[in-house]
Amino acid sequence: MRILNASGCLDALAAPEVARQLDAFVTKTVTPQPREGSAPPRIAETAHGMLNAIGLANPGRERFLAEHLPRLRELGVPLWVSVGGFCADDYAETCSGLDDVEAIELNLSCPNVDEAADSAAEIVAACRRATELPLFAKLSAAHADVAQVARAVAAAGADALSLINTLRGLALDRQLRPVLARGSGGLSGPALKPIALHAVSVCHEASGLPIVGMGGIQTGRDALEFAACGACDIALGTVLFADPGAPTRVRTELAAACADAGVATTDDARTLAKSPETERKVPA
Repeated sequence: MRILNASGCLDALAAPEVARQLDAFVTKTVTPQPREGSAPPRIAETAHGMLNAIGLANPGRERFLAEHLPRLRELGVPLWVSVGGFCADDYAETCSGLDDVEAIELNLSCPNVDEAADSAAEIVAACRRATELPLFAKLSAAHADVAQVARAVAAAGADALSLINTLRGLALDRQLRPVLARGSGGLSGPALKPIALHAVSVCHEASGLPIVGMGGIQTGRDALEFAACGACDIALGTVLFADPGAPTRVRTELAAACADAGVATTDDARTLAKSPETERKVPA
């Protein structure tokens, strides 16, 4: 099981020692044009996680390719580039300009932008035509049937899934006004874990694609539970803000968690946790 970062939760150039603990580094989402993102305040702590409304702030495709990507390559860590946009062509044009990276993660589910993107399957199909690099479709559990979306992106050419992105939430200050300037933001952290586990489970059953699981992972036991639901790899997000050593710690704890659960490796644990939907399909 590889350990990655969730996109946007780590600045590898500012904290290279953290990035080098990872098996691969996932960049912040890149869009065709530069974006300043949402007005501050853009981050707020909650009782069981964090809200963010960064709004896809990034230098834009041209500057990322010319300045940021060469510097990231110097870290010596396999790179995944997170790609975003507001129509299928936006995504495909960025994908066509990428080479010498390990994979592309298609951000199909950011809750902090107002513009509506094309359907997930249409975006994946356009990107598949534009690149031969592995495509990871990052989906939201906010969809009424995320398993259906997983099947659609698999049919469109996605090689794997990233599950899940943040979910929209709201926090209020003492005067009962929204803490974030934007109002709502994306909720991450421990509160997200049960939702993420369910999404990983049903999407694995629906698509059979490899999955990078994320959402509230703080410990090796958390990582093992994602494996039991079908994840091949995991990504750390909110925990990195409080514990820069989390990748190394979780990797160590994961071995102990496997022993405690009576499995030799995470591969042995994979899909041990079957969803009720699957159980009902199995004859008595």
